[in-house]
Amino acid sequence: MNPQDQFKLLMTRRQFFGRSVTGIGAAALASILNQDLFGAAGVVRKDSMPLPGLPHFAPKAKRIIYLMQSGAPSHIDLFNYKPGLEKYRGQEIPASVTMGQRLTTMTGKQANKSVLPSITKFAQHGRNGTWISDFLPHTASIVDDICIVKSMFTEAINHAPAVTFFLTGSEMPGRPSMGSWLTYGLGCENENLPAFVVMTSRDKENSCGQIFYDYYWGSGFLPSKYQGVKFRGEGDPVLYLSNPAGMSTSVRRGILDDLAQLNEIKQKEMWDPEIATRISQYEMAYRMQASVPELSDLSTEPESTFEAYGPESRRPGSYARNCILARRLAEKGVRFIHLLHAGWDQHKNLPTQLKIQCTDTDQPSAALIKDLKQRGLLEDTLVVWGGEFGRTPFCQGDPAAKEFGRDHHPRCFSLWMAGAGVKPGISFGETDDYAHNVVKDPVHVHDLQATILGQMGIDHTKLTYKFQGRHFRLTDVHGKAVQEILT
Repeated sequence: MNPQDQFKLLMTRRQFFGRSVTGIGAAALASILNQDLFGAAGVVRKDSMPLPGLPHFAPKAKRIIYLMQSGAPSHIDLFNYKPGLEKYRGQEIPASVTMGQRLTTMTGKQANKSVLPSITKFAQHGRNGTWISDFLPHTASIVDDICIVKSMFTEAINHAPAVTFFLTGSEMPGRPSMGSWLTYGLGCENENLPAFVVMTSRDKENSCGQIFYDYYWGSGFLPSKYQGVKFRGEGDPVLYLSNPAGMSTSVRRGILDDLAQLNEIKQKEMWDPEIATRISQYEMAYRMQASVPELSDLSTEPESTFEAYGPESRRPGSYARNCILARRLAEKGVRFIHLLHAGWDQHKNLPTQLKIQCTDTDQPSAALIKDLKQRGLLEDTLVVWGGEFGRTPFCQGDPAAKEFGRDHHPRCFSLWMAGAGVKPGISFGETDDYAHNVVKDPVHVHDLQATILGQMGIDHTKLTYKFQGRHFRLTDVHGKAVQEILT
């Protein structure tokens, strides 16, 4: 018996109605509406094209480089200078300040929550005398090019939900990531590279137990062709790009053409967007065979590049090397470049690990800004540096034992932004004397997301996708662009 005939005989009643319900509904609708409305064939949007009506207004940014510092850098020790905390050292932080703060299980039952001033020294830098920790000398050198937001706050108190909230607008996995939203809305500029690229790294000491979940760069309920493509730190940047042994390029081209024809037949039968995704991704993989190896080959970079990005820049998989690749991706027109680096979760090793983490990331981050600026790319590249929340102004553990740190703190923290219409050389927002609460110009996670989309020419309230009967958006039903930090 013909396999297709056998398949039809085995089809259940549920399968029949599941596959035919759309056609039945369309036939019924056609009988009561003007049939001329159904004369034109549906137009499939090319991956390079934006959605109709986008951008909503003239964009300041063509691309985003998001330097996600997973584990939460301590704002108290790096950006939020509070010299007055020294007089409260060792004292219990007042209840009038904590106001019933939600705590993790790591410090919720800790008997004493004594104030811990910054373990670093601060100095003023730049034309506005911005206070920066001495752990960040290279960031201090670009302080006139960045905007430090000191009044960030969030609801999430644990790492994975907090990172997910920043990147998808929800603490629960399943929503599209920011890069997916931008790719869906604006399309791609370079058809030989993905519009959304992800690279990960971690501290050499493996001191931080944070995991990078695929849903951080997933497409959620959007078609899967909008998910981020992860570049590996070692070996081939993307798996299965190389031709198998014994297969020539022409043979592979023929196989892909045959697969595309079979998939198109199935697409006409099922109208499943994932089949269209499969067709386009096979083609993208074929084009990436040439573009990705060339992109990841740093042998053409001059020695001055490695000197600028620091000693780790030659090590595959390092944060410094990823920063160089981020600049190269920006030059190639990649829409959203996402670097995630773990190592900032210093609960009991703050005195030792904070310095190491800053050494690993400070020079490459600053070098990236200088490099983009020197090449004229900073004008239309928005760079964001920051973690998922801050650290508590009280101590976790016993300072006398030299094994202490800071717990998670969502009530206030700092990040910085640069380029693409962000006011350079300023600090925005203020916290109280304990660096515990925001007291001026609060910036919520959804506000940051709205600001980022706005710089790409998108009204965050209008970029939506209907799923399960509801129109979703990155910022949920919240958020407003922070106009005060924009030119």
